[in-house]
Amino acid sequence: MKKKEKDYFVALYEVAKVINASLDPSRVLEEIVKCVVAAMQVKASSIRLLDSREKMLVMGGAWGLSESYLHKGPILVKESGLDQKVLKGKTVWLKNVQTDKNFQYGAKAKEEGIKSVLVVPLMVEKKAIGVLRVYTDRVHKFKDEEIKFLEAVANLSAIALDNARLHRTLQTRCDLMVAHKYRIDDN
Repeated sequence: MKKKEKDYFVALYEVAKVINASLDPSRVLEEIVKCVVAAMQVKASSIRLLDSREKMLVMGGAWGLSESYLHKGPILVKESGLDQKVLKGKTVWLKNVQTDKNFQYGAKAKEEGIKSVLVVPLMVEKKAIGVLRVYTDRVHKFKDEEIKFLEAVANLSAIALDNARLHRTLQTRCDLMVAHKYRIDDN
């Protein structure tokens, strides 16, 4: 029986609906990685975001990875050749992370049953804010349409995160204006 072709347009539409449904970044990121796993039929997916000092990538959302793997240790940018490249705006495919020296936790990947990884940057105005990863349980050469789909999802994810940040800023300003108004009215 022939395997059904994936419809990445429909999958991208599903991701856009998820993004549009909430301004809660953690909820949106969890839903995005779920959609990516389903659309690409991969083992797992994760989104990691740069910390405020841009030294470490912290978990934003993951689907399909064990708790043990998620808590394997910090992802330090200076120790991850893979993430250094991706954070410069490049999409990177690693054929077998169990043996690739650019992958920070090869032994843990082996325990988790991860083979190939595709990583794309989350970019906001030419600046990387994090990475979106997909993991396979066998060596997998990603097709152009898979790469383009993941890059599109990463771009939408970056926009969603930026919108959530802007919404929080606007909400804080509104709250401060209301508080200031009540102080003035009380006088």
